[in-house]
Amino acid sequence: MNRIAGHVKHTAKEVADVRLARTPPTLSLTEVLHLATMRKETGMTRVNNPNWKPRTRAVHGGTKRSQYGEVSEAIFLTQGFVYDSAEAAEARFVETGPDEYIYARYGNPTVAMFEERISGLEGAEAAFATASGMAAVNGALVSMLRAGDHVVSARALFGSCLYILEEVLTRYGVTVSFVDGTDLAAWQAAIRPDTKAVFFESISNPTLEVIDIAAVSKLAHAVGALVIVDNVFATPVFQDTLGLGADVVIYSATKHIDGQGRCLGGVILGSHDYINKTVIPYMKHTGGAMSPFTAWVMLKSLETMDLRCRAQAESALRIATALEGQPGLARVIYPGLASHPQHGLAMAQMEKGGTMIAMEIAGGQAAAFRCLNALETIIISNNLGDAKSIITHPATTTHQRLSDAQKATLGITPGLVRLSVGLEDPDDLIADLLSGLAAAALA
Repeated sequence: MNRIAGHVKHTAKEVADVRLARTPPTLSLTEVLHLATMRKETGMTRVNNPNWKPRTRAVHGGTKRSQYGEVSEAIFLTQGFVYDSAEAAEARFVETGPDEYIYARYGNPTVAMFEERISGLEGAEAAFATASGMAAVNGALVSMLRAGDHVVSARALFGSCLYILEEVLTRYGVTVSFVDGTDLAAWQAAIRPDTKAVFFESISNPTLEVIDIAAVSKLAHAVGALVIVDNVFATPVFQDTLGLGADVVIYSATKHIDGQGRCLGGVILGSHDYINKTVIPYMKHTGGAMSPFTAWVMLKSLETMDLRCRAQAESALRIATALEGQPGLARVIYPGLASHPQHGLAMAQMEKGGTMIAMEIAGGQAAAFRCLNALETIIISNNLGDAKSIITHPATTTHQRLSDAQKATLGITPGLVRLSVGLEDPDDLIADLLSGLAAAALA
């Protein structure tokens, strides 16, 4: 071995000998030699195995270890990178090689680990990690659209998503048509030969409408339109969105991926061409990249996401079942309940019903506020996908900017509340909600 700039670097043969001894037999000799070369040139090795199941990929996928052999992924908390020479800097600005970086806004080793790990979970060719979920929505759409383009979107969306479609895209000459996302005939009528993209939430926020991804994708692909899906409520755990026909998947990593209320983040997933030729050129110049520290938090969170989401979904089903038919509730909306309008579709697309419940409290906003204010375990906040159970009143928070007519069309009534089920004991949550409902009934 030799020492360059204070770092121990092994010869390709030394590294190859070690990697051959440890590498699973599914990796080819070419792949093994690539690992050895990467270690020789960068001081790092990558851990990956295409045969890993999802939970294993969530723990190990995309891991890159430095010459120090750290167990927990390293945080490369740097905004820039050093070049060996002026010629090397020039060459890198012309084209970056594998595991080469220029500036943190363009890419970072810790962020790249997160992108590779979430790509493996989602079954995507590539990913770009963003500073927030809305940076991902904006980047996915704005990077590919031009003045004169046409987009068809489901009308039931998170308030900020509606703002991007109604205010931002139209400001630059993009035409947007909104449809009832559950009505395939409406999609078919709205999609035109010049439609460039369709956009929808696989489960809508906050009324939990379920969209037929395969059917809408078929209609969009018939005219060459890209299918962009915000899959936050369904999570990477319960739904294979790309496998159902979507071209691009978006997540607010702030939600289930982090799952513990610590960091803002987002990610756009799609084909190599879409990410590298469309998204990255736009995002690296507009500054929406994820920070290295946030990427490290998200990497650690992915290790437990499967366990968390499954526990939350099991609790959500118990809670929804216990609440359905309770006095003071006009309706309980949960995809895992047989009473949900798209229950059959939800169970065909998803492994479980998810972690979110919507409830309409009889008595309107005043009764809903009495319910929320009486809760002791469940907290009032506008986030979701957290280890803590969170409840919000969409009409006055996440969707408050909408007109009364828009809210009525979307089913966001004065009595509607949205519950994100956490990791507490479901019996404690049921007791808390029943107590809140009792308070709501008091005039």
